[in-house]
Amino acid sequence: MVAKKRHSKSADNHGAKKSKIGGRERTTCAQEGEVGDDTVFVQLLKTSGVILKYGSQPNKLTLDQAVFQKKLYQALRKHPRYPNVVQEFISGLESHIEDRDKFRNCLLPCGQSQEGESSNTLNYQESLIKLLLGIEILQPPVMNTLFEKIPEFIYDCVPEDGFNMPRLIINQFKWLDRIIDNKDLTSKIMQLISVASLEIQRDIITSLPEILEDAQHNEIAKELNSLLQQNTQLTVPILDALSSLNLRAELLTEVRHSVMSTLSAVKLDDLPIVVKFILHAITAADAIEVITELRKNLELESCVLPPQLQASQDKRKQKMGTSVNQENSGHDCVAIMFDVIKAAVRFQKATAEAWIKAIECVDSAAEHKVIDLLVLLILHTTSTSNSKKQVEKLLRSKIRLGHIRDQLLQVAFRSHAVVVREYFPSVLSLAHTLLRSPDVSVVSFGSQMYKHAFMMFDSYCQQEVVGAMVTHVCSGFTAEVDVSLDVLTDLVSQSSSAMAVYAVFVKGILDYMDNLSPQQIRKLFFILNTLAFSRGQEGSHIQDDMHIVIRKQLSSTISKYKRIGIIGAVMMVGCMAYDRSKMEASSSDLASMSKETFRQATALLELVRTCSEHSPEAAALYYDELANLVQKRNLDPQVQELIGRSVLDDFQEDFVVDLGPETDSKYLLPLKSMYNLDEEESEGGIVINLLPLLSNSVISTGLERAPGKQGTKKCISPVCLASFFRLLRFCEEVQHNGNLEEIDALLGCPLYVTNLELVEKVESLSKQERELLCSLLFHALNWFREVVNAFCKQHDTEMKGKVLLRLQNITQLQVLLEKCIAATPGYVPPLANFDSEITEVPPTVAPAAPAKKGKKDQKGKKKQKSEGNKNSSTDSSQTEEPTEESQVQAESTQGKENTEEGKVFVNLSNYRAHFRELDTDIFFVLECGLLTKSLLDTELHTKVTGVVQLGSAELVFLLEDLSRKLDYMLVATATKKINFLKVKGDRDVGFSHLRQMTPQELAQFTVELLNPLCNHLENAHNYFQVMLAENNGVVDVLGADVKEHQRMAACYQLLLQILNTLFAWNGFAQHENRKLLKLALGVLANRLKAGDGELELEELFRQTFRYLQNFHSSIPRCASAVMLTQLLLVIAERSPDNQCKEKIASIARGFLCQSWVLPSGEKEKGNKYNEALQTLLCIYLKHTGDVLKSVEEIAGVGIPELLNSTKDGNSVTFPTLTRQTFLVFYRVMMRELDKSVKGIPAGMQSDSNEVQIEKLLRWNVAVRDFHILVNLVKVFDSRPVLGVCLKHGRLFIESFLKQGMPLLDYSFKKHRDDVQSLLKTLQLSTRQLHHMCGHTKINQDTSLTNHVPLLKKLLELFVYRVKAMLTINKCQEAFWLGNLKNRDLQGEEILSQQEIGDDEDSQLPEDDAEEEIEEEEDCESDTRKATRDDEGSAEDSDSD
Repeated sequence: MVAKKRHSKSADNHGAKKSKIGGRERTTCAQEGEVGDDTVFVQLLKTSGVILKYGSQPNKLTLDQAVFQKKLYQALRKHPRYPNVVQEFISGLESHIEDRDKFRNCLLPCGQSQEGESSNTLNYQESLIKLLLGIEILQPPVMNTLFEKIPEFIYDCVPEDGFNMPRLIINQFKWLDRIIDNKDLTSKIMQLISVASLEIQRDIITSLPEILEDAQHNEIAKELNSLLQQNTQLTVPILDALSSLNLRAELLTEVRHSVMSTLSAVKLDDLPIVVKFILHAITAADAIEVITELRKNLELESCVLPPQLQASQDKRKQKMGTSVNQENSGHDCVAIMFDVIKAAVRFQKATAEAWIKAIECVDSAAEHKVIDLLVLLILHTTSTSNSKKQVEKLLRSKIRLGHIRDQLLQVAFRSHAVVVREYFPSVLSLAHTLLRSPDVSVVSFGSQMYKHAFMMFDSYCQQEVVGAMVTHVCSGFTAEVDVSLDVLTDLVSQSSSAMAVYAVFVKGILDYMDNLSPQQIRKLFFILNTLAFSRGQEGSHIQDDMHIVIRKQLSSTISKYKRIGIIGAVMMVGCMAYDRSKMEASSSDLASMSKETFRQATALLELVRTCSEHSPEAAALYYDELANLVQKRNLDPQVQELIGRSVLDDFQEDFVVDLGPETDSKYLLPLKSMYNLDEEESEGGIVINLLPLLSNSVISTGLERAPGKQGTKKCISPVCLASFFRLLRFCEEVQHNGNLEEIDALLGCPLYVTNLELVEKVESLSKQERELLCSLLFHALNWFREVVNAFCKQHDTEMKGKVLLRLQNITQLQVLLEKCIAATPGYVPPLANFDSEITEVPPTVAPAAPAKKGKKDQKGKKKQKSEGNKNSSTDSSQTEEPTEESQVQAESTQGKENTEEGKVFVNLSNYRAHFRELDTDIFFVLECGLLTKSLLDTELHTKVTGVVQLGSAELVFLLEDLSRKLDYMLVATATKKINFLKVKGDRDVGFSHLRQMTPQELAQFTVELLNPLCNHLENAHNYFQVMLAENNGVVDVLGADVKEHQRMAACYQLLLQILNTLFAWNGFAQHENRKLLKLALGVLANRLKAGDGELELEELFRQTFRYLQNFHSSIPRCASAVMLTQLLLVIAERSPDNQCKEKIASIARGFLCQSWVLPSGEKEKGNKYNEALQTLLCIYLKHTGDVLKSVEEIAGVGIPELLNSTKDGNSVTFPTLTRQTFLVFYRVMMRELDKSVKGIPAGMQSDSNEVQIEKLLRWNVAVRDFHILVNLVKVFDSRPVLGVCLKHGRLFIESFLKQGMPLLDYSFKKHRDDVQSLLKTLQLSTRQLHHMCGHTKINQDTSLTNHVPLLKKLLELFVYRVKAMLTINKCQEAFWLGNLKNRDLQGEEILSQQEIGDDEDSQLPEDDAEEEIEEEEDCESDTRKATRDDEGSAEDSDSD
């Protein structure tokens, strides 16, 4: 209101003033431009040192600024009309500044007169108004005048001179040395802001920190905060001002909340300023809260357009000829905002930690935003090495949990490429780290980072990515090499033109092919071939290099390099002859390859054939690689016709002969036609010429080894039989759309082998004959395996029946082969997988179990002599030796049996590299059920209808292979599974065809098999249920059924293992596989109860758990019990049903309370059995409601029952608890007891009485359990038991000191009796531990004495800790120390130590002291404790 009144007054006198001024102007000196009137204002200024000018010339200051202010101040104060002269001076000022030019001069810096320049040339001259504001008596009226003048210019356009008058006026208030009336100034400023235009408002608000003193900051901040809510257009100047004000913490928090609430409505250009203010206002105390709210409110998705929309808008703008800078402004603002965040985390440690904590607290993928990923990049860039590891760990964890997914990464790269590009070094570093993770999902994320970086960034980044990939490939780590090659393959497929520039880098990998597997070599050649042939002549230099390398490898005499050459050549032909018409059907030009390319492909194929035909292994590899090429069905028709033209004729010529009368011939073994499934067509039929070819091959091999005899003819060897047939059947499938009727005679035709009755008298044959017989069986098996691969998909009923018969032939031949190999030591089988490095030494064969047992019995006798105690010797012999039953069990699970002592046990899984790989299609045979009709027709009339059954032996054969394939491909992140099949040797051997599938494809395939698998699982369940019912719950059957029982048990376990491997696959944690998981669970859930509608995932888990739970009653083996329990655990981890944990504990306890009996009537035993028991016991104690009570039940009930039983007896409550398995139970109970007490919270003074009682009760039970377990060492005194007790006894005492003693400190007065009882019980245990220390040192067992120093130190610490507790509770008189003698386990004094101590300086002095706690009447306690004194501790430690 003041401003308005003064403004109206000046308006009244406006005309008079103007006329007066006009009159004066005529008298001024026009030449010099000086204002020369005689008003008080002008005269006082002139006498003080300022000459006023008009026009464009600045006012002149003839004196120093401070001198001028002092002279003017004195002139006013000493003026005769003071204080009225001040009003006159202000009136003169108002009159003077009525003219805009003069006003402008007064607002601009003064110039210097000639006489003042010498001394003040370097000084900045303030404006006249600023100088007047620096004089106290003039400041208020001058300020009022200025505030009155501002409205005159508020709505004026910027004049020609370019000076913004309001801004000039506001600048006069900045940086004043003193303000007379702060409140009045603040009030006027706020009034001015309320009426000013937006531009002037911004200028005023931005200048506030430079105008106001600190005392007014809080008041103006409140005003600005309210203004912020009203007008978001002023957000930037207000925040800019607020960030420069000195505010109270409470007010700052209030302002920050207001700003945060407007964040979603802020203009994009203002966003960096807003974020900067929020981060600037953070304190360590509220950092986490602020950052959490900030990341919640920041929506980067709304800051930029989606890539598709932006691309379309860019094109539209370009067509219209306009700029696309507007779209890019969004990216620029986001980039600036992240620069603000980067500065904040770099210079404020609390902010960086808060960001990490905020991201860490997000617990679902839906809540994660792009900003999380970008901030992690910033943190990684700005952090030290330790903090970088923290960021890497957090990112790995988030990826593993499925919270940060590939979609988020894709959005980050596509929508915020500018930001991510700035942190490219961190992108590379993180991707490099993630790629080396053991977790598949983490590795996948790292590979995606590389791919996106290549696709979105410039050439420099692309070069770095390719260089990093090449480095990974050359690292030598198999998984890393595989993923890196996959990334390069994807980049080549998606962006071949961009990758072609860097082909020279990729070509360098050719120098490191020695370390690559065949599958990796295939990928490498695919990458190089794609780069070479996708761009026509541009890739000619790569083509030339590839030809040189391949020809060099093919001409090598070393099989390894020849193998590389064959693989490379076939891959090259595949790329040259790629049928591009299928990919781009619309382009007729691509329908066929050029004549030159066809000529090159033909020449290369001929070269490979020529180089490989003299070596059966090389020829077989050539056929296999060619078969893989044909199988993909993407070859040019010309090349496809070339390959398939002669395959059938060549196969018939080389391997098939007409079936004729068998005659005793020149072969090493008698010739016989066998395994004919077409008996009615025996006349004029065909037969596979196996034995003659094999015999000739053996003879020719012997001749070639003779000096001077080198074969030059094409070698026809049975080694090539299976490979050639594979190529033949794929060619037939391509030509006839999957129909194999042209070659269906090969399914049922016989083989020329020998009389297999020779197997029974194999030991009477010569070595050469035995080896020939073994090779014959291997080739026959591989032929049948390849035939089954080929015909398993045929829909004809007769063919299905023949496939089942061929499976029976396979299982029969495997039994014969085992016998032959066992009788042929040193035999090297023929190769069947030609693309792998297979050692040519024969797989090791283990002596039969009975032979081992004899040796171990002798060891056992020696142990019994040295050990006096019954339990000790029994336990020791058991724990240190693997027993017969472990191997018998291994045999039985694979359907094999050892019948005679002294023979060699052969495990065919060791020979897996010498068997042809089964295709996954074979497992559709499982759908056939148990019965399939096989029609044997002759002359088009049905003569015989036979019944073919998929028997247990064939089922085991198929399930073993399926389980092996799933174990290889589907990696689990859950608890480590017990491997049913221990695969030795190269892990990749025998999986060449499988590796062409992805884990997702294999999981999809397995889910399709779930129904038949469940059928077989239920059949096995019913089999054992019936057997239990018939034998009154005891599995004790006649010897005739033992093999069938073993095979069904193996099926049961394999089926559970397959389900476990499938559901434990870590791929189900990824979002894209969620539908597949629901499908898999739905299959099992519907077996229990067919549902009409689709169930939720949680309900599917619940139903699946119930379905699987029903199988626990019929489990035949302990290992199968473990598998079922672990399968239930996998399901329970994802199930919302809280009762699952209790059910698992109940099931595991049931298995522990079950007597596991073999079909022979003997109980299970051995190392495998012990491992299974340990797993079951761990699961039971982990999931039981009260671990301490469960341990007490086993230790207090089960073990006394065992002690009261006979030597070979067991506990009644826990039949699995025997003297042989005691160590297993003891180790697990001690371990779980330690874990349990660590989970008891430490006592605190603030604990309520109820909490203290509860903790004391738990510690009482724990100490009681500990006492029972420690005292068992007196009975079971074997070395392993002592080791377990010493190790876990120390850990228990350590936990008691950390968490139990603080509880006793605070509970002693209120619960004296409970504390006394607890210490009494623990005292007995510590004494026994002390006796054990003495016993181990006397026996001088190094492995045990290693535990002694730490344990004795803790025992001593425990004594003094008890003394401290008594002191706290004012009962220190009850504590005293006495000497404790060294004793053995049975409590007898160790006299030898005492005697040594008397004669000489003892290493084991009688210096161990036992503390005695005797509380006085007020303490009412007679607790006693034992330990060593200080000197003994030092000497004893030295002796250790």
